[in-house]
Amino acid sequence: MKKKLFLFGLVITMFLQSCMKDNCTRTYTMWTPVYKTTAEVRANIKSSNPRLIDNPGKLVVIGNYIYLNEVDKGIHVIDNSDPTKPINKHFIEIPGNVDVAIKGNILYADLYTDLVTLDVTNQSSVQVSKITDDVFEHRRYTSMADTNLIIVDWIKKDTTVTTECANNWQGRGGVFMDLSSGSNGISTSQAVGTGGSMARFTILNDYLYTVTNSALNVFNISSPRNPSFANKLMLPWGIETIYPFKNNLFIGSTTGMFIYGTTTPNVPNQIGRFTHARACDPVIADDNFAYVTLRSGNDCAGFNNQIDVINIQNATNPTLVKTYPLTNPHGLAKAGNTLLICDGTAGLKVYNAANVNNLVLLQTIAGINAYDVIAINNIAIVVAKDGLYQYNISNPSNILLLSKTAIH
Repeated sequence: MKKKLFLFGLVITMFLQSCMKDNCTRTYTMWTPVYKTTAEVRANIKSSNPRLIDNPGKLVVIGNYIYLNEVDKGIHVIDNSDPTKPINKHFIEIPGNVDVAIKGNILYADLYTDLVTLDVTNQSSVQVSKITDDVFEHRRYTSMADTNLIIVDWIKKDTTVTTECANNWQGRGGVFMDLSSGSNGISTSQAVGTGGSMARFTILNDYLYTVTNSALNVFNISSPRNPSFANKLMLPWGIETIYPFKNNLFIGSTTGMFIYGTTTPNVPNQIGRFTHARACDPVIADDNFAYVTLRSGNDCAGFNNQIDVINIQNATNPTLVKTYPLTNPHGLAKAGNTLLICDGTAGLKVYNAANVNNLVLLQTIAGINAYDVIAINNIAIVVAKDGLYQYNISNPSNILLLSKTAIH
């Protein structure tokens, strides 16, 4: 009798479990694109009132002005006549902009996949001189249904739904993108802006050189307002940065540093290469040495966080001098024997580099998450996650903060 009661109870329990299923909640993040036509995007290239810095990127310094990229939005024009009191003067709206270079009063910038040439003689009313179509293969996102529609922004919306736990994918949320079509040391005749080590645009004499993930683009700018596309050289995948020194171009990639000569400026030729483990790779150079920072991370893969000092006296055969460990280095700059490295969350590190076999750490400026740096006229201009910093580096052992332009 007890056995029959047990079996009856087991059947009832199984029946109730089949009828009373547990419910679980699941949260999705939906990203919906905002579209504009090519004509609408180009109509938005203009000067506007200064705006607060929100998401700073790369920068160029020329004369008393800093041109600071606001990622995907445009460029802040900052009057730096007094580095202790920089004045945010204007904002140049350039949708999809990340990179910038300047020669004289002519500014070159990416506009998604296009190159836009601007006359910035009157910064309060810049003029579009020329737009060169489809010269960059990355960073332009279009509608699947209509390639004339460009994705200029994304709207985020979190949605929570209730489902049976058995179908809950172990309780995980999801991220979805709704891609349905929506509604509409250089000698030049003019001064050239100084860019940082994270730059993808650089100017050498009468040529603008730009790199994408897998190509080196060459533009003849002997007529500055009317650049002409001169050449495209395919490179290995993973190209990141470009840095000019004298008549050479130093190109950083996730797998190594390339040295290109410009004896024939419209057809640069590879004259040397230094290979390293996979990692992100900004690079700068002087007469005898190249300085390459390697960092790990989701975009960079690899596990190396260091600076490699490379002997380039024989540019056809670069050789490693020494490696120094770091935390998560990004951009770097050198002024005389002073080497400055943006070491991510570890701050700005300042070295005496008089002896490359024995870099001496002079000072660490903690509390800033440093991204890129330009050193010019005893001033270090540092882009960090929380603002634009300027330091007096005339005494490398006692660097002094001059100003901070905070992020909104």
